[in-house]
Amino acid sequence: MNADSLQQSVQFLRGVGPDRMKLLANLGIVTVGDLLWTLPRDVLDLTNIRPASQLRTGELQTVRGTVVDRDGRTTGAGRTLVGVLIDSDGLYVRGLWFNQPWMIHKFQVGESVLFSGKPKRHAGRWEFSHPRVQSIGDTDTEARREILPVYPLTEGLSQDQMRRIVRMAVEQFVEFVPDPLPAGLRERLGVCGLRQAICELHLPKTIAEFEAGRRRLIFDDLFEFQLGLAMRRRSWKTRGAAPALPTTAKIDARIRRLFPFTFTEGQNQAVAEISRDLASGEAMHRLLQAEVGAGKTAVALYAILVTVAAGHQAVFMAPTEVLANQHWQTIDAALAHSRVRRLLLTGGLPPRERREALGGIADGSVSLVVGTQAVIQKDVAFAKLGLVVIDEQHKFGVMQRAVFSKGNSELSPHVLVMTATPIPRSLCLTQFGDLDLTTIVDTPPGRQKVITSRVTDAAMRQRAWEFIKEQLTKGRQAYVVCPRIEATGEDLSKRPAASAEEVFKLLSAGTFQNFRVGLIHGRLDSDLKAAGMEAFSNGKIDVLVSTTVVEVGIDVPNATIMVIDEAHRFGLSQLHQLRGRISRGKFQGYCFLFSDAQSPEAQRRLAALETLSDGFKIAEADFEIRGPGDVLGTRQHGDLPLRVADLARDEAILKEARAAAFDLVRSGEFDRPELAPLKIRVLERFGKALDLPQTG
Repeated sequence: MNADSLQQSVQFLRGVGPDRMKLLANLGIVTVGDLLWTLPRDVLDLTNIRPASQLRTGELQTVRGTVVDRDGRTTGAGRTLVGVLIDSDGLYVRGLWFNQPWMIHKFQVGESVLFSGKPKRHAGRWEFSHPRVQSIGDTDTEARREILPVYPLTEGLSQDQMRRIVRMAVEQFVEFVPDPLPAGLRERLGVCGLRQAICELHLPKTIAEFEAGRRRLIFDDLFEFQLGLAMRRRSWKTRGAAPALPTTAKIDARIRRLFPFTFTEGQNQAVAEISRDLASGEAMHRLLQAEVGAGKTAVALYAILVTVAAGHQAVFMAPTEVLANQHWQTIDAALAHSRVRRLLLTGGLPPRERREALGGIADGSVSLVVGTQAVIQKDVAFAKLGLVVIDEQHKFGVMQRAVFSKGNSELSPHVLVMTATPIPRSLCLTQFGDLDLTTIVDTPPGRQKVITSRVTDAAMRQRAWEFIKEQLTKGRQAYVVCPRIEATGEDLSKRPAASAEEVFKLLSAGTFQNFRVGLIHGRLDSDLKAAGMEAFSNGKIDVLVSTTVVEVGIDVPNATIMVIDEAHRFGLSQLHQLRGRISRGKFQGYCFLFSDAQSPEAQRRLAALETLSDGFKIAEADFEIRGPGDVLGTRQHGDLPLRVADLARDEAILKEARAAAFDLVRSGEFDRPELAPLKIRVLERFGKALDLPQTG
């Protein structure tokens, strides 16, 4: 047998056969190699279980027992307490969970479980506070007191069957698994061999062995991805020089005079970092992130004006026409007294106007283009493009920010990516890991904290509407955001107020019949959306019912109310974005989260939003609860191609892997022949996703 043996069908492993092969296929396991890479998600540690009679105070221990009772109750100040009682060899041990009411549903009376933690004596009984819980089930190997891997299963396949099949595959085929890391590099990186790691994961003798094996595979996952990012970054750096765009004292003073405010310390720091990049002659690839309203657009406009002052063109690309129009109005107003020739380019432009616009872009007479994806169509040719600003990059496809670098110019443009969605640290090092990072952490000037409240039943909802009417009577304005445009039959049978169209009908004919109510959503044509937003901005609409088209870029200082219907359907960061649309002026802002959801995740998210106002802390909380794809609201192109690593759990390994990967590429060592298998592996796994060159 050889390495090709890993491609043979699992059907021919002893004890599998045609029927079990079909079950394994439900788990995505077709070949022996697939089986070896079906990694256990956890282990049952049956080696160090103490009977309740031998427990000791304050030591980390595990006790086994059978669930005999469960209870949940509310204590003072609305806090909850869940208790689960287990029988351990005739003695009772209690597990306690505070403010986790969903834990009561995780246990069944008669179930065998393990509690791990540091117990204390209370009222003559051992108690574990928030213990780690593992369900033993009815495994027939329990009596052997082993370290047992726990695998994902499908109906008809038990843990014991899965363990026997995997054990057989490991014992027969692990020697044919190639290791892309040479021994010398493994030693430098402090990781074990890949074959050893697979054995330790599937057949661990101790917890330490299992963790060591898992660490190698987590490291590989993150290391290979970071190598891909480092290759992508090097490719951009070596793709050709970028125009040197210096910022002189005269240019700096001239630009700052255009703004009716003084830059914050955070904005000044961002301007300094970006100006340094623009002047370097190497293409800038930088991510600028900040809280809603912290002044990213002003920083971007500064960079644009530096570019124009140096005789080059700049383009500002936004993900939607509504947002492109908002940016256009802001930029056009700021440049009202400047000589910068500029235009707005969107898909809805009439043919004759589009031809004229393209002509001005091609001959260089237009210095600044603001637009949507229309600016990267094939017929758009820039004469001398120096800077590309991309707003809310995560709303575009993964490779779109590279499109501008593939023109006929000998010089590559500088690229500045912006987001008002604070991004968790580990996502900054992965999805945006090929970019330099600038963060504006200043609180937006004059911004008040928005008072945020959950609204969980009909009575509370009615009180909220009455309060909002009072605010409208005082001259304030309100957003009402819904998760969908139309109501489905299911929604109508449950509660009509789940769609923008239904909410608009209900509010305009009932609750707010004495006020002016408007409606915008993504299916309206661009003119109608723009007209709706303009009417709201000008105070001609009191209540704007919408979908998330108002999530970013909309600035109406008089709007102080944000109602989010079915708020549990949104992620924390998106809710924070929506909340950032209000309290942008001198009046206090109020955000109401309408939700009757009972799920633990929904409760955690909405409760967090009531107490947290820092967008970066909210992003980290959202990331821990929901994972990377959903945090940015872009699971269709936001998923990370990782196999084992958990970015929330493995951030320390991620930083280590990133440093090692970038050093390897920067030093040129990655191009040595002995690392060719590693490079091939990186290209196979991440080449397409990262738009990597297939050589070099």
